[in-house]
Amino acid sequence: MTVKPQQETLGFQAQVKQLLHLVTHALYSNKEIFLRELISNASDAADKLRFEALRDAALYEQNPDLNIHIDVDKTAGTVTITDTGIGMSRDEVIANLGTIAQSGTKEFLSKLTGDQAKDSHLIGQFGVGFYSSFVVADKVIVKTRRAGMQADQGVEWESTGEGEYVIKNINRPERGTQIILHIRKEDQEFLDEFRLRNIITKYSDHILLPILMQKNEMEMGNEEANKEESKDENKEKNKTPEYEVVNRATALWTLPKSKITDSEYEELYKHISHDFENPLTWSHNKVEGKLEYISLLYIPARAPFDMFNRENKHGLKLYVHRVFIMDDAEQLLPNYLRFVRGIVDSNDLPLNVSREILQSSQVIESIKSAGVKRILEMLDTLSKEHPEKYTKFWTQFGQVLKEGPYEDFANKDRIAPLLRFASTHNDNPDQNVSLQDYVSRMKPEQKKIYYVTADTFNAAKNSPQLEIFRKKGIEVLLMYDRIDEWLVGHLTEFEGKPLQSVAKGDVDVGETPEDKEKKAEETKKAEGEFQSILKQMKTVLGEKVKEVRLTDRLTDSPACLVSDENEMSIHLQNMLKSAGQSFPTSQPILELNPDNALIKKLKTEADEDRFAEWTWVLFDQAQLAQGTALEDPASFVKRLNKLLLGLA
Repeated sequence: MTVKPQQETLGFQAQVKQLLHLVTHALYSNKEIFLRELISNASDAADKLRFEALRDAALYEQNPDLNIHIDVDKTAGTVTITDTGIGMSRDEVIANLGTIAQSGTKEFLSKLTGDQAKDSHLIGQFGVGFYSSFVVADKVIVKTRRAGMQADQGVEWESTGEGEYVIKNINRPERGTQIILHIRKEDQEFLDEFRLRNIITKYSDHILLPILMQKNEMEMGNEEANKEESKDENKEKNKTPEYEVVNRATALWTLPKSKITDSEYEELYKHISHDFENPLTWSHNKVEGKLEYISLLYIPARAPFDMFNRENKHGLKLYVHRVFIMDDAEQLLPNYLRFVRGIVDSNDLPLNVSREILQSSQVIESIKSAGVKRILEMLDTLSKEHPEKYTKFWTQFGQVLKEGPYEDFANKDRIAPLLRFASTHNDNPDQNVSLQDYVSRMKPEQKKIYYVTADTFNAAKNSPQLEIFRKKGIEVLLMYDRIDEWLVGHLTEFEGKPLQSVAKGDVDVGETPEDKEKKAEETKKAEGEFQSILKQMKTVLGEKVKEVRLTDRLTDSPACLVSDENEMSIHLQNMLKSAGQSFPTSQPILELNPDNALIKKLKTEADEDRFAEWTWVLFDQAQLAQGTALEDPASFVKRLNKLLLGLA
């Protein structure tokens, strides 16, 4: 690294090098995106200045005008984007343009597939809009000064995007940022003012700031043009360029819905979310009465790479009287709806509202409550009217929505119909069975909704506890997401029908009173026959099990483990243990299948040592089938081999 007075040549962070390579290759088919991204960044810079100036008006520096200028110099081959926003200090330039401080960078990079179309979506979600400059430019120069700093504290950043950049101090009287793009030879189309105007109209018409470009002389009348030509040549050179606004520069959400096209809604979404893909659906509402506010809420089509990082900022953009206040007002949404993007514009909050005020504001609580209701209604409509879109939504956001019943108990009954699960009805891992679907297929005598939880789909599908349910033709929900144990802990019933784990408590598969009476007699008889071995197995296993008993939930397997009705499930205990969490332990119940040949053989086993070996093997097998890691797998293998040799 070469260091000179006020000037340094620095290397990009390794992740930036990777991103620069990916951006320049993944976006090659949609190069015009660069202008949208840079205009969006300039708009954000103005929003930040507005917000900070609420507390310190001196940041405007006697120039309250906020705008974006776009200039083309065909001779120099440059496009320049200049804003009068917050600007950056030297440290901020290094942090924002030379490194990626966002958490989850490694996760983002690991999700890149090499497929240019798919990767371009991820790039948009990661928010690396500035780097799209290098899609069309072989050199980029940034000149900036943060509002409130001295003129001699300006900063210039320059790079060809290949591995390093030069940064130095400059004198810059104006606050804000100027980005100069030296356009590549093969991308000279972007030196055409009409081309740039079309891009602005297409992607950035809704930006609140005026976007200014020089007036095109071809738009003047012939007579006026002749007059201009006849002017003195020196005056022509020295005249100040005349600019005009080329975008609508209106808060789109304040317009009546009938005045806004679908494409305008979609482009506004891309601006506020930095996503490259259109949303699945949206809801635009104006509320008047006790409260006055506008909400525009979007359901994205694709999950961001860091959706499960709870430290990641999320929330809606908050405006007060059309003035931007906050970029990620998480107080407006519960955490399980963190995937929603949008805008809330309130007339009832003060302009100097802080996060602390938001946390205790009744206005915010009312807006939040109404917003949650509206989002859940949007999803309900999507599931009924556009099931294929809802399937796409569920694939991306289903695990997050499952957090709802324990985070938002008041809306539990609204969330429940939106949930989807795999099921023994179709025996595939697709989560496309709703609770209504399940209830509609319940047998007349069935009183409960049955489910099984496991770490994987195959573990759930092949769980021995399902055997009697499959034999009786009773559907069971197959839950294999980590969140499912917490879900069923809070969603205990649906439409009056309790949810019941097939691995907890006694089995009740909806028999008639006559069947139950017959079953009770058979169980009593079997318990008499097997009483001695049940007692002997409990003695062998000791404190490892709470009880050893016979069961009719098994048809093929010799044994399984279950929990008492009111105790923590074995699966949840395993999850907490693997996460290093402490919890009150409870011992499982070992259930035996009296019709299994191995159990019948065990009843006749006279050798106590061999009986003990078989008992431990059956217990360990039941643990493995349950998804529990063995404490001593070597002993299990040794016992199994010993018994196999004995049988041979």
